[in-house]
Amino acid sequence: MIHAKLLAGEMAGTYHITAPVTEHDLLAMAQILARRRLARGRKITQPTLAFSYLQALLQHYEHEVFSALFLDSQHRVIRFEELFRGTIDSASVYPREVVKQALAHNAAAIILVHNHPSGNPEPSDADQRITQRLKEALGLVEIRIIDHIVVGSEGCSSFAELGHL
Repeated sequence: MIHAKLLAGEMAGTYHITAPVTEHDLLAMAQILARRRLARGRKITQPTLAFSYLQALLQHYEHEVFSALFLDSQHRVIRFEELFRGTIDSASVYPREVVKQALAHNAAAIILVHNHPSGNPEPSDADQRITQRLKEALGLVEIRIIDHIVVGSEGCSSFAELGHL
């Protein structure tokens, strides 16, 4: 079991490995730590601070996964949730379902996130179109899109940084 291989270090955020660890173990540990960093109550002051955590969670998929970080009015995480799964180069995203989940979590804001299995995080035209549709749909119920982050093995792209929002 992974947890038995790690002991907390003397300094906060440090760990000692107590047994041989495989690459699979390391990736699993990174995902566990990433989920902790995106746990309920964590404040997201800048979406770019979440890049490495989101990359650890989504870059390993061989198909597109469209997710959301639901935030309260202070931009604290309410929940990170995978919403839709697709194929190797697309995922069907339904604005109605995104709005429904955002309302169910009582979110005031949202960070949209999806991966590109190709590894290239550059947003596509389809990514820009669905972001605009979601912005309009969520805007009707006064939920702001803070960012849309595209994750790839080559890095992450931020719609906010690119001026697409």
